[in-house]
Amino acid sequence: MAEKQRFIQQAAQKAADAAHFARLQFNLGRYQQALHRGKSRWQQLEQARRIAEARKQEALAQLPELLETFERRFTANGGEVRWARTAEEARRIVIRLMKEEGARTVVKGKSMVSEELHLNETLEAAGCEVWETDLGEFIVQLAGEKPYHIVTPAMHKSKEDVAALFARKLGLPENLTPQQLTMAARRILRRRFRTADAGITGANFIVPDVGGILLLENEGNIRLSTALPPLHIAIVGIEKVIPRLHDLALLLPLLATYGTGQRITNYNTLLTGPRRAGEKGGPRRMVVILLDNGRSTLYHTRPQSDALRCIRCGACLAVCPVYQTVGGHTYGTAYSGPIGSVISPFYEGFCDHAHISHASSLCGACTDICPVRIPLHELLLENRHRAAHTCATPLPERLAWRLWQWLMRHPEWLERVPHAARRLSLRLVGRMGWQPERAPLEPAPASFRRWWKKRRPS
Repeated sequence: MAEKQRFIQQAAQKAADAAHFARLQFNLGRYQQALHRGKSRWQQLEQARRIAEARKQEALAQLPELLETFERRFTANGGEVRWARTAEEARRIVIRLMKEEGARTVVKGKSMVSEELHLNETLEAAGCEVWETDLGEFIVQLAGEKPYHIVTPAMHKSKEDVAALFARKLGLPENLTPQQLTMAARRILRRRFRTADAGITGANFIVPDVGGILLLENEGNIRLSTALPPLHIAIVGIEKVIPRLHDLALLLPLLATYGTGQRITNYNTLLTGPRRAGEKGGPRRMVVILLDNGRSTLYHTRPQSDALRCIRCGACLAVCPVYQTVGGHTYGTAYSGPIGSVISPFYEGFCDHAHISHASSLCGACTDICPVRIPLHELLLENRHRAAHTCATPLPERLAWRLWQWLMRHPEWLERVPHAARRLSLRLVGRMGWQPERAPLEPAPASFRRWWKKRRPS
């Protein structure tokens, strides 16, 4: 209930914030223009989406076998694999690896799964120095915030906001241009890459037939985070597996199109293990942590398991009217928007976060735009159904709905109640069951039965 009330309060604040709305609309508008250009390059886009859906569904059907194949081949390449059932177990593994290597400084590539684990806070509590190296992540880290968007962490900030932040936190001159701000961040981070003890990343895909993980980026920071430090830790959700290497021929341009409107992401790096004899670049030790943290529960929950097809393009956020109004931080979870509303309850506590499945107009825009054809609006309804049967409902709300149920079964009692009394009772029911976040319940001047008796044909 505390999370639900926090969401309601924050949503009301953001919905009334005109400046926030203007920044969000500007940035989402630019994304939608890029997406339109990207989609126009495809001659058979719908066929590509159907094939991508089938490939991801094939991977999920063979998930245990493919993960075991990856582990076997990755370890044969000299890498190490750890399995983490929970977020707490994954955090313990990371801290243990850091202690084994005597590592104190960390450079991180952009990783939503590390946000899911609240990993930065854990590392800092253990005495480590953590640097986000993606520019958007670097910005929100300086601001003491969480990522606002799956793909664009600082989408909610204008260039003026970033210039003021850099001046305040880094002592830079005020009113720098975006190019100057980028170069300033580059100078600071280049020093960190050279001296870091460990690099931590996620991964976009697990490629079992070659025993590797694929990382995508546009800035080059992930390559530096994995090539220079002696230890590389990759934390990857188990659902990221694909059947075969050649499936990337479709998935890479499709993800680039829906993620940023590009033909292909600038840097596509396939890592199959640590540095080998005779190689100059790469980590001395590479460990992949395969994370469950609720994914197995989601995997065995039909039809919500379709959400595991997600390739994290973020397209559903851009078209969601709720996300466009309240923004990413309001959700209070690592993954926001429609896809976050489906998966986050499974990853972060179903009943604590079931309310975000109600943060949807069910318009279906998210389903229409999903490149792997996840029926998101239908899965949101399934989450609501699951919550109604598995989560405790406050006593006043249960009583209100039981009263409503009884009245609907005995409409003759409503006929005997004066209009003023019906209005008062509906207001009481509303306050008990679904207000204050919804508009007041107001009865019509006359019931439908009375209205129909007067107007029906003789």
